[in-house]
Amino acid sequence: MTEFAIGQDSHAFEKKYDPSKPLTLGGYVIPGAGLTLKANSDGDVILHAITNAVSGITCKNILGAAADELCKSGVTDSAEYLALALQDLKASGRELVRISLSVEAKKPKLAPHIENIRSSIASITHLAPESVGITATSGEGLSAFGRGLGIQVFCAVTVSGR
Repeated sequence: MTEFAIGQDSHAFEKKYDPSKPLTLGGYVIPGAGLTLKANSDGDVILHAITNAVSGITCKNILGAAADELCKSGVTDSAEYLALALQDLKASGRELVRISLSVEAKKPKLAPHIENIRSSIASITHLAPESVGITATSGEGLSAFGRGLGIQVFCAVTVSGR
């Protein structure tokens, strides 16, 4: 059986760059971005959207209480939150087949980084890079994200099994 779910996440930028918390998207640190997302964790909005999409399949929310507890114990790497969601997915007898992401952000310019982000996500999720699709848009300035105030991500996942 094939199933499908959608996840979303967004974060605003901090007013001031924090070099101890570089911009990380899909597990990849964007070099020289000079931007920090507001979050208790590393703020990886892409991995958060994937985690939410997987949680849409398993019906077990990771972002929220589970992630908050991890943050309190010092775990701020969003790949750890996604790992929990993927454990739940595996325990349910399903496996991730495809990830499709749509990122809205005026800054940073993402086109030069998409292949590195895809490779990082593929490695984290144990998918082939060609099973991870990423599109990016500035949104023509119509939203806060298109005006450069943060980043928004929509994610669709396809899973099989059960």
